Amino acid sequence: MFRKQAEVVKMMKDKEILFHLYLTQGLLLIVSVVLGFIFFDNIESFFFFFDITDLSIFVYGGTFAFGVLMIEWVLIKVFPKEMFDDGGINEKVFRGRNVFHILFLVLIISFTEEILFRGIIQTQFGLITASIVFGLLHFRYLNKLLLFLLVMVISFMLGLIFEWTGNLFVTIFSHFLIDLVFAIKIRMDYLKSLH
Repeated sequence: MFRKQAEVVKMMKDKEILFHLYLTQGLLLIVSVVLGFIFFDNIESFFFFFDITDLSIFVYGGTFAFGVLMIEWVLIKVFPKEMFDDGGINEKVFRGRNVFHILFLVLIISFTEEILFRGIIQTQFGLITASIVFGLLHFRYLNKLLLFLLVMVISFMLGLIFEWTGNLFVTIFSHFLIDLVFAIKIRMDYLKSLH
């Protein structure tokens, strides 16, 4: 199954990859809105989890992102490169994008995923359920144990940070920074490979 997925990804054109990314994120946002209407009494009770004035957005969100990036950097140095291969999806998504498009994409991804997994699933079904569902959404990592464990641990830790701060902007910012750094690294590696 995973080999077939990697073959399909290799055959997809850039516009198809981008279309599927936007489609997936749009579906996640629609699911979030529907579940939000089902599980929350009113819109104010959901927006309670958003506080843009909270400085912990940068302190806790930034510190966690930095820690994750440092740990992943060490793991990349220690373990073979193929243990981190996701079948080429991340490379196809980010390698040909300019920095502004990368910023836009990772903002959408971090926003939609954190609203669904922390804001809806975690608040209604708990931290463990949210982390498991988040991990399973990234099913392309299921055949790469190290990647799957990383995704699960990062999801669990983001969930703990959300429980601790009660602010979705903290986890959105952290998720955004992690994805942004790796997306820009993919872009830079691609540009180097052209020379």
